[in-house]
Amino acid sequence: MRIDNSFTVGLPAEDAWKVLLDVERIAPCMPGAQLQEVAGEEYRGVVKVKLGAITAQYKGAVRFAEVDEPGRRIVLRAEGRETRGQGNASATVTATLRPAGEGRTEVAIETDLTISGKIAQFGRGVMADVSSKLLNDFATCLESTILSGEAPAPAAAPGATVTTAEIVADEVADVAVSDPERAAQFVEAVAPKVRTIDSKPAEPVDLLAVAGGSVAERAVPAAIVGLFLLQVLPKGRMKRLGLAVLGSALVAGMVAGKQQQKR
Repeated sequence: MRIDNSFTVGLPAEDAWKVLLDVERIAPCMPGAQLQEVAGEEYRGVVKVKLGAITAQYKGAVRFAEVDEPGRRIVLRAEGRETRGQGNASATVTATLRPAGEGRTEVAIETDLTISGKIAQFGRGVMADVSSKLLNDFATCLESTILSGEAPAPAAAPGATVTTAEIVADEVADVAVSDPERAAQFVEAVAPKVRTIDSKPAEPVDLLAVAGGSVAERAVPAAIVGLFLLQVLPKGRMKRLGLAVLGSALVAGMVAGKQQQKR
């Protein structure tokens, strides 16, 4: 599914660009995410989400697929797997920075998301609402923490490392034909060292709470179906199925209703 979002930060485009390239610095502002280690230009960690009483943890990695500094455009590739093997997630995220006037910058986010498992049951509409609210939380965190301090330090351009990696791969391929042992030693010498990040574990993102009214809207049709099943199905296993559908819908509606009241 494709999801489009945007947020605005209180920095000129040049400074905002440096901040968004500094993954280690901005990672604590990502809801539910914890950066655990860095290997070259690959950033590894976990993302925790909560769906009712169920908490899922996706372990994966993010890397820069494209860095276009003149065009102020970044393409990230992210892949993760639920640690209990109950779902996968992958995304190509394109961020484009545009001046928004008075020293501010708009960051347009285009996400091509593929997801499986329990989280996928929300569908595109709810996932779009969730991603929009999480991005707003991310932007608020940036404004209140990182952007409220000193000007950002320059970040290294990830694109240069990609070119180096391609050159190394060609060299290894040439050497491996005549001397496999030497090629293996060469790969070990130039392989990126894994650096552990001492970061605080993140709190899981409660998807039902974040989705709010979107879940409530979807809970009503499900509740109607559940009531219908209770009337027409015979007793026994199918009756219990009807109760399960109705119960799930009512719980989702109650949670969403409480969230709306808090607002």
